[in-house]
Amino acid sequence: MALSDFSARGHAPAPMDLPLKLWLARLAHGISPVSVALAYADWLTHLMVSPSKQADMAASAVRKSLLGLQYAAPYAMQGECAYCVEPRPQDKRFSPHEWHSPPYSNIAQSFLLQDEWWTEAMTGVRGVSRHHEDVVAFTMRQWVDMWSPSNFVLSNPQVIMETLKTGGANLTNGFANWSRDAMTVLSDGRPHGVENFQPGKTVAVTPGKVVFRNRLIELIQYEPATPMVHVEPVLIVPSWIMKYYILDLTPDDSLVKYLVDQGHTVYMVSWKNPGSEDRDLGLTDYVELGVMAALKAVHILQADVGIHAMGYCLGGTLLAIAAAALGAKPGSPLKTVSLLAAQTDFHEPGELGLFIDESQIAFLEDLMSARGYLDGRQMAGAFALINSKDLVWSKLVHEYLMGAHTPMTALRAWNADATRMPARMHSEYLRQLYLRNDLSEGRFRLGEHTVILEDLTVPLFVVATERDHVSPWKSVYKIHRLAHAPVTFVLSSGGHNVGIVNPPSGSLAHPQASYRFASYLSSKAPADPLVWLEAAQPVQGSWWTCWQEWLLAHSTVQVKAVPVVAPALAGPPVNAPGSYVHEA
Repeated sequence: MALSDFSARGHAPAPMDLPLKLWLARLAHGISPVSVALAYADWLTHLMVSPSKQADMAASAVRKSLLGLQYAAPYAMQGECAYCVEPRPQDKRFSPHEWHSPPYSNIAQSFLLQDEWWTEAMTGVRGVSRHHEDVVAFTMRQWVDMWSPSNFVLSNPQVIMETLKTGGANLTNGFANWSRDAMTVLSDGRPHGVENFQPGKTVAVTPGKVVFRNRLIELIQYEPATPMVHVEPVLIVPSWIMKYYILDLTPDDSLVKYLVDQGHTVYMVSWKNPGSEDRDLGLTDYVELGVMAALKAVHILQADVGIHAMGYCLGGTLLAIAAAALGAKPGSPLKTVSLLAAQTDFHEPGELGLFIDESQIAFLEDLMSARGYLDGRQMAGAFALINSKDLVWSKLVHEYLMGAHTPMTALRAWNADATRMPARMHSEYLRQLYLRNDLSEGRFRLGEHTVILEDLTVPLFVVATERDHVSPWKSVYKIHRLAHAPVTFVLSSGGHNVGIVNPPSGSLAHPQASYRFASYLSSKAPADPLVWLEAAQPVQGSWWTCWQEWLLAHSTVQVKAVPVVAPALAGPPVNAPGSYVHEA
């Protein structure tokens, strides 16, 4: 099937255009230069016909220059002065005490004033589209952050003190760290240390068997760990853009093991890592061959019992689609649905939406046309750009300037285990979900049927995280008005991964972890998520325990546990973690 078959606009990439576009795509790491150029053209042309905005920018520059001078003068005489500008709450670059003394405090304050001025300059220009304003503000913030004084040896007091203390050993070690990482990138290799976290050996070690397999998924059933188990099984659907074992890391940090130890029968979907031969797999295939096939297999293995289904990230979006489609028909096998960091309304997808417009999607389609898939490392690069302060610049300071070594962890090793996405599916979900928002607006088609989220009527347990750059919690919250179901909504501390992989104990347990939760009947939750936030009181600890109590409240009886037996429909017997997870 040609690219034009899955492009909603029906324009196939011209063969003559592809060499140039593929070269540009690799040079720009998959970011469309046309998309960025259009955003800046929109901003600049409207700025040129807005003399009042130009005057405001000039006046702001004068005010901030005077503020900087007023701050510097008392410091020169007294050595102390109240800050003239405070960093953003999430900006920890200048928090260490070394930055609180001159001249470094002056340097930091000057930088923050410039950062503030650029933010004002790139926003509030009348006539600029919201998307283009977000793009120019984001890209300018990346450019300004690149020149932060914390990123350079002579303007970072921590680095200077470490250099004097170690006689420059930190810079020598930092150069060695940079050389190692550069060679890894140039050789298309994997970060040092990931070899210590291999699925089936040190991670993804919860015992189980593959009980079903098709061309897209393996379904793993885990061995019981208790004499009695709850009769209703738990089916987990992870996102297809990640290896499933983020939910089965080391035994201390495994959500799967936690559920099994609580007496649940657990099934896990493990997605195939697609290759060029899978280029024609579409979003409907991922629903039918993925979620629907897994539900059918579990229903065959455990007939006449309801299923607690859980989906993570885009796996949760797929599960919501399947649950709504099943809800429109009699005899749904679902008893409850749990959605973790999963959006069903993509109108406000956060900063990930910066990379999604017609120009960007067409650019990705051209890029994918060569091999039939999108390499997961390109997606990882986009996520790193979104959270550059934590994932790029803090690493530069910590490892390259301070010369420190960040030990490899199970979560970091998993993050380096990238997956691919079939060209057709990736194009369809970007267009249908992100660009057009078909699912929440009732236009999403599954075969010949339109999926209406109001048909999702089983009890919902929905988890969002406070600092999620992928699925912003206010966007996840919109499930309250879309589904016709009682909803228990949980807001966990942390980000998209750490806020979900948040065990009550273990190496990834966070002493400061907390969550808020509240339950509402259908259509009874506050429309404004901030009203909900004010009413929901924080609870210390992991949200896992809250979910376990909710599952118990929606379960019936316990039955005697029996060992897992792989049926003939699974093909040759394969123990967990299966074979698909090993596909590089």
